[in-house]
Amino acid sequence: MKYALLSDIHGNLHAFEACLAHAKAQGAERIAVLGDLVGYGAFPAEVVTRCQDIQAQGGIVLRGNHEELIQSHNLNDASANLSLGSQTAHWTHDQLSPAQRFWLEILPLTACEDSVLLVHASADAPERWRYVEDERTASLSLDAAMQDPAVRYVFGGHVHHQSLFYRGTGRQLMRFEPSPGVAIPTPKHRHWIATVGSVGQPRDGNPRAMYALFDSSAAKLTFHRVAYDHMAAARCVREAGLPEFFAERLETGR
Repeated sequence: MKYALLSDIHGNLHAFEACLAHAKAQGAERIAVLGDLVGYGAFPAEVVTRCQDIQAQGGIVLRGNHEELIQSHNLNDASANLSLGSQTAHWTHDQLSPAQRFWLEILPLTACEDSVLLVHASADAPERWRYVEDERTASLSLDAAMQDPAVRYVFGGHVHHQSLFYRGTGRQLMRFEPSPGVAIPTPKHRHWIATVGSVGQPRDGNPRAMYALFDSSAAKLTFHRVAYDHMAAARCVREAGLPEFFAERLETGR
């Protein structure tokens, strides 16, 4: 099975459609969306509709922290509105129908497919939205996932960059620096944990969208960067009246 792993779309329909088209061309057989469908971008309702279609066709869709942020009970909680995401949360909430907001609210936090655990943030208390950004936090997430002895792979998002760690015979995690478009052997005798990057809001100085493709039969993981019309996406953010910062971030990838 070839899984397309997409996360942190953030209402960026231009980037999302570009990644889906790229994944289809790569032979992807199943789509997994790892959370943060909304927030920051100009097309939250359209992205949610697309994800509902993906789920209806047998794909996997998980809940991220931005799906939680736009719920009514959190919008009225001052302590929850201290982040950058809060700057678009009210607007995003108003763009979605009650049925769409309810669908987002009941999405699962994790999904397990054979030897693969999918999660938005960390498998160690996924509802706390911890960032998997170094060997220590990756080890915590992997240890939690390995409570199920069948799990060999953990794939998540949340941190907006692409990374890969593996554990061999010892307990120490090793970091592997991926190159876009290069298939990485990920044999099952080791344990692996990866973050697949952000489709809709890269933050590494490169505006190209990010996603990953996992071939479970061949045990290979490929990270991809996909060019799309990021200037048009930024223009739509401005036209929607959203903060200028979010348009500039799409233009610069920062």
